[in-house]
Amino acid sequence: MTSCMDLRNATWRKSSRSHANNDDCVEVANVPGTVAIRDTKDRDGGTILLDRSGFRRFSGAIKAL
Repeated sequence: MTSCMDLRNATWRKSSRSHANNDDCVEVANVPGTVAIRDTKDRDGGTILLDRSGFRRFSGAIKAL
């Protein structure tokens, strides 16, 4: 896991499973060696940074719900 990273120039994309009315939406950005995740409704509220294998485990757990 990465502790600090400059994400000002990151290209964010919204999840394809996000609802049209923008509730329960997340965005992800691929940056070198890391996947950043944030809440669309609260973009300044914090970001989760995972390495690629951590993101695969995280997304697999979400899909299993």
